[in-house]
Amino acid sequence: MPVTEEKLTEIKSDLSDPILQKIFNFQDQRNTDSLVVYFDHKDPSYRYASAMAMGSVQDEKAIEDLGILLNDDIEEVSIAAAYALGQTGGEKAEQFLISSFQKDDSLSQSANFNKTVLEAVGKCASAPLLNALSTIKTYTRRDTALLEGQAWGIYRFGLRNIVSKEGTERMIKLVSENGYPESVRTIAANYLQRARNIKLDSLAAPLIIAMGRSDDPKTQMALAMALGKTKAPEALQTLKTRYNISKDYRVKCNIIRAFNNFDYANVRELVLEALKNPNLNLALTASQYLIDKGDAREAVDYWKMAKDTSYPWQIRSSLYRAANKHLPPYFEVTKGKINIELRQIILNSSNHYEKAAAIMALSEHGWNYRFISQQGLASSIPVVRTACADAISHIANYPEFSKWFGLGHRKVKRDIAVFLQNAIKSGDVGMMYVSAEVLSKKELEFSSLIDSTQFLETALSGLNLPKDIETYNAVSKALNFFKGIPAEPKTPDYNNPIDWNLAKSISETTRAVIVTAKGNVTIQFFQEQTPASVNNFVKLAKNGFFDGKSFHRVVPNFVVQDGCPRGDGYGGANYSIRSELPMMYYDGEGYVGMASAGKDTEGTQWFITHSPTPHLDGRYTIFGKVVEGMNIVHNIGVGDIIDKIVISK
Repeated sequence: MPVTEEKLTEIKSDLSDPILQKIFNFQDQRNTDSLVVYFDHKDPSYRYASAMAMGSVQDEKAIEDLGILLNDDIEEVSIAAAYALGQTGGEKAEQFLISSFQKDDSLSQSANFNKTVLEAVGKCASAPLLNALSTIKTYTRRDTALLEGQAWGIYRFGLRNIVSKEGTERMIKLVSENGYPESVRTIAANYLQRARNIKLDSLAAPLIIAMGRSDDPKTQMALAMALGKTKAPEALQTLKTRYNISKDYRVKCNIIRAFNNFDYANVRELVLEALKNPNLNLALTASQYLIDKGDAREAVDYWKMAKDTSYPWQIRSSLYRAANKHLPPYFEVTKGKINIELRQIILNSSNHYEKAAAIMALSEHGWNYRFISQQGLASSIPVVRTACADAISHIANYPEFSKWFGLGHRKVKRDIAVFLQNAIKSGDVGMMYVSAEVLSKKELEFSSLIDSTQFLETALSGLNLPKDIETYNAVSKALNFFKGIPAEPKTPDYNNPIDWNLAKSISETTRAVIVTAKGNVTIQFFQEQTPASVNNFVKLAKNGFFDGKSFHRVVPNFVVQDGCPRGDGYGGANYSIRSELPMMYYDGEGYVGMASAGKDTEGTQWFITHSPTPHLDGRYTIFGKVVEGMNIVHNIGVGDIIDKIVISK
């Protein structure tokens, strides 16, 4: 009898396996040709790993090979291939995905594969396929995987700004009718919240029904934003009612954001009440509403509240900004007092972030541009310097710049052009980035005020790659804009191989404990899925890199972010790591992800999510999750400091 080789069916993930290490190395090196070789390996573990690696590499050259792998007899492998095809974003993947869909699956044995195919179609297929996807009506309310796949597919189309009436109608049905799984409702609600160019003004009724049928905050917070888009009086009443009964601050935050679609007078009472809420995120959201939609008749009241020291400094800064923005021009004396008080904060506060907030408040009165420019170029504090550049950018982007400055607008614009050039010459990467972005805007017409591009060429040559990649790309974009040629963002060269010796010291039980004055936050790692990112974080933590670093970015009901040595979001170490994008989802709170300035630009900055952020799926590395102390994460504010991060077994 001939010898028969046993067929391998189990998928293993052992990072001590030298072949798996090699596959991860090829992924890290973006070596498509070497990865494709493993598509034919007899061990499904390697076929799976190499296919999933292509979800990070995203090379359209692999589409045909991945298309063949869709027919693998191990489902996990075919699912990985389907996911990777979607990640390529190439329309050539469309036909492979459609052909592989298991239509005759009456026993739902291929439900998970079909779900992945439907979602992948939404990432790469052409617009006509959206209609076909949206009009599938054969899935029953018990076909959870298929319904999730359909909803994800429509959602992913929406993120690409491809929408249709049929797609929106399907999502309305999924979120509002009885019997559909909550997971499907959440996806549909996120589509209705985030998709652009969809018309919801006539759909208040089913959205109100949907809000009443869901008790899940993940669905409610997305529905709140969708309801706001309708701008209907009955939607506003529902939002107010939900605000008063909801116990989840994240739902309340999104309701206040939805209030932006309604008249100030109709929401004023709730917004002012929220300002006093002890939850800083909710109070911040309310103060942002006043900046965006405040009433000129109450601007003096905002100023008076800003002087009330019972409010946290973040709220007081926002109130100052709201007052400065909305106060009518003829209140010259009051405006003068507001701006004097803001300048005193900038000159006297020991809190760099409070200084930065005061600078942004000053930018709501454009004639402060001289003071802001002087402060920006004179300061040695990166947070302050970048805030000054942001403030000048804000002034330069005034919708009615000429009208605001009147007869003096040409001189003001010339002065701003001088500041932008000096900011780029300064060598400060934060100021350089912001200023280059302003110069790149065609509609602002700064090109006529710049005599030579030599300062941009000199600035480029002085930047340190890969650390300054974000600023490098911004300055390069400005230079190419002035030259009239298209700009292609640069990706850092491969420069930081995975340290497999360090990886050996990291196990399933390894934890990171983030120690802060407000309490501790414990993170578990996803080492098997994202070893390079986990290694990077562990190494930095063990070396004390994060000790004393500030949470420099906090967006209510979105993320808290840390890891910037400058404290303004433009700093890092002189290396980069690659994006690791296996099939993982930001489907809840507490996910730890890598911040980036584009694919393969990650370094030292990372974030923790407050709530589901599905628009980040497949684009931002997930390398961990909070397992203890999520209440601390929700309580973190800008400027809060990490005392240390302890890595434990």
